[in-house]
Amino acid sequence: MTAEFTTSYACGEQSQPLITQTLGAFFDAMAARQGAHEALVSRHQGRRLSYAELHHEVNRLASAMLRSGLRKGDRIGIWAHNCVEWVLMQLATAKVGVILVNINPAYRTTEVEYALNKVGCKALVTMTRFKTSDYLAMLRELAPEIPDSTPGELHAARLPDLRLVVHLGDAPEPGMLRFADWIARGSASDPSVAEAAAQLRATDPINIQFTSGTTGFPKGATLTHINILNNGYFIGEAMKLTAADRLCIPVPLYHCFGMVLGNLACLSHGATIVYPNDAFDPLLTLQTVQDEACTGLHGVPTMFIAMLDHPRFAEFDLGTLRTGIMAGSPCPTEVMKRVVSDMHLSQITIAYGMTETAPVSCQSSTDTPLDKRVSTVGQVQPHLEVKIIDPHTGAVVPPGMTGELCTRGYSVMHGYWGDVAKTHEAIDPEGWMHTGDLATMDTEGYVNIVGRIKDMVIRGGENIYPREIEEFLYRHPQVQDVQVVGVPDPKYGEELCAWIIPKPGTAPTESDIRDFCNGKIAHYKIPRHIRFVQSFPLTITGKVQKFKIRDAMKQELGLQEQRTA
Repeated sequence: MTAEFTTSYACGEQSQPLITQTLGAFFDAMAARQGAHEALVSRHQGRRLSYAELHHEVNRLASAMLRSGLRKGDRIGIWAHNCVEWVLMQLATAKVGVILVNINPAYRTTEVEYALNKVGCKALVTMTRFKTSDYLAMLRELAPEIPDSTPGELHAARLPDLRLVVHLGDAPEPGMLRFADWIARGSASDPSVAEAAAQLRATDPINIQFTSGTTGFPKGATLTHINILNNGYFIGEAMKLTAADRLCIPVPLYHCFGMVLGNLACLSHGATIVYPNDAFDPLLTLQTVQDEACTGLHGVPTMFIAMLDHPRFAEFDLGTLRTGIMAGSPCPTEVMKRVVSDMHLSQITIAYGMTETAPVSCQSSTDTPLDKRVSTVGQVQPHLEVKIIDPHTGAVVPPGMTGELCTRGYSVMHGYWGDVAKTHEAIDPEGWMHTGDLATMDTEGYVNIVGRIKDMVIRGGENIYPREIEEFLYRHPQVQDVQVVGVPDPKYGEELCAWIIPKPGTAPTESDIRDFCNGKIAHYKIPRHIRFVQSFPLTITGKVQKFKIRDAMKQELGLQEQRTA
């Protein structure tokens, strides 16, 4: 886009048509073209699959699903970290129209009970355990009937829709199928798979992902073939992916970042998926990039920080890297600069989106000027529209003015599963998804995320955006990471609080931080409360849970909410 924008509205280019195939049909065609090419490397499992081998296993699993009685529109949950089986589930469900339900591996009994029942899962594929989490024990707490049941005939009072549990372990489990035994029931040449695929439309729902649920029960964002396949394709286009690329994916597959920005960006371009581990480990990720000659690397800012500051970082040759995506939360400018210079990611891109938009609405490209890459989330994606509106009036604001970001187009979700009211709250009658994010757009159409509407701090009538303060504090030579929130204050309504992780070997003081701020930012933007911590409360995807920081500070200070608006 070269035209100068006079309002904060932009429409993506449409020179490349949308993909109108189902995900299964698209993958069939790709596997036929790329049969011998390596499709998937799972380092922690010691497995490598070509496109032909992956296609064969997908067809076997799709057949096994049908032979287990699963049909188009049925829901099957997957409760697991990154592994080969996750990809097989993603593609096999798409081939026969079964809806894949992503279950957060951090969920515990109450949360998984809610998720499975909310969408009526008939089957569940689960890990057996991970670190201190015993997934089978949690399931047996919900369904004591499992040990005495025959696979396929489960009837559990607390999970009334669940009929089949398949586990990813090696050892037999009473009443449960091993995944290896389940897939062995299927046939790669089963004609019923093609018959089921012929009944599908690209507009059919194929995936349900639960939102974080920080403000209530999680909602099941329901996504279609068109939603996620096209988003994965255009994400890959922005990265200039080709079959020669090898993308390291340490972000979790249960989230859109892993399964769309990772898996589908690769599979839609014939590139190679590389999993360094089942869950993020900075050392294993660095080792994998070197050993597998990865050309791309995905991560949230906290992951890149962990790799850059790892004591063994300098040991690894990362010279094959060129591109990737930093997303999931606002990307600190100083971190972005280090990623470009120290990790050879000269063509790394920034992406912005949300689960409800499959997920990416805006992205920088490999040739976006560095100053725009480090200060914005890029421009609107193809076939999408974005606008920034006054949250109170709904009017589109002028360039440079802060407002709520809204997006419209093929990527907007089918809706929240079983919740028409919440769907209508999020998507207005004209089809605009209201993101709840505060943003600005410049005259070239570049979007900058200022923060969440709910995160904005109002101190004595002054609107303060925590992201601005965080970006400033990142410049301090002893600050490794920082999060700024508002906490209640009896005089000003709210005051700023900064939680800071110091760089290794440093010990900054509160005075150091305040002296750094004095004279450089307005006095009311200088955090009143400063705490030095070793880590932040994170979701499994690496997003900082700011509400937990606020709650901890309120408890520490003995404060109650003063803000009413």
